[in-house]
Amino acid sequence: MKIAIIGVGSVGSAVATAVKNTGLVHEMVLFDRDGVRARAAAEDLGHAATFGFDVKITAVNNYRGIRGSDIVIIAAGANQKPGQTRTDLLQNNADVIRDIVPRVMDNVDAKNVVLILVTNPLDVMVMLAQSLSKLPPSRVIGTGTMLDTARLRTILSRNLSVSPQSVNAYVLGEHGDSSVINWTSATIGGLALDDFCRQTKNALPQTSRNTIEHRVRNAAYEIIRGRGATWDGIGAAVADLLRCIINDEHRVLTTSIVSGVGKDMVACSMPRIVGASGVVNTLIPKMSAAESSGLRRSAKIIQKNFANL
Repeated sequence: MKIAIIGVGSVGSAVATAVKNTGLVHEMVLFDRDGVRARAAAEDLGHAATFGFDVKITAVNNYRGIRGSDIVIIAAGANQKPGQTRTDLLQNNADVIRDIVPRVMDNVDAKNVVLILVTNPLDVMVMLAQSLSKLPPSRVIGTGTMLDTARLRTILSRNLSVSPQSVNAYVLGEHGDSSVINWTSATIGGLALDDFCRQTKNALPQTSRNTIEHRVRNAAYEIIRGRGATWDGIGAAVADLLRCIINDEHRVLTTSIVSGVGKDMVACSMPRIVGASGVVNTLIPKMSAAESSGLRRSAKIIQKNFANL
């Protein structure tokens, strides 16, 4: 399996490290317009590979170097700065995607390649990349709310004193400020959330849920304020998505692809079955009226931002 990572800044480098550590790729190409940075990243990661999996890692600043890649991960673009929202990056990063995607498509097999998008604002970039690449929507996949969902499960697990691996709860819609927590379908250990709380004598009133929603939506801002950027979480999310594709796991992940939400064709996150061919199916979880309304509102915001391009 050969993969290419486009853009090796802080996020792209974290993605490369996490992907290398899966042991599932035999060749990884790091592309960056700054050839010095690409070579430095490849050297550093190559040294690290000595202590783990044997991966051929090369650096390129010419798109011909990505030829033969089965999966291309696009992590290029500006990252959020303290005080910025993901939407603040819209126009600049749209220009980046407009430049990258046609060049990538000129050097890959369009019949088989899968594109994974990391660049923010993610859902709009997925829509733009799918339009430019002309690939089926199932093979232009954004990490969506995978990281938001992980944050939700982590916070819930800490509140309820249970492993996050036993928590099955999703964040839907935009990877951004209009995301929707799907409380209605949340389960823990196979029990509905409310049943679990009753049996374990844990209280999770609406005020606590509101606090959790705030923490999930603002987690990235808090990390950026303290660290300058987020990278470890998204690196792990990309590696998990990659593992699901390479192993044809047919696992359910909250990825973002272009699909129908109400009357709109828009990229946003829903629980989706992911396998070797990309997204296999989209699932519609049970939602309250407020959650359904929130999801439609989220889709409208994404659609509006895409139209602004």
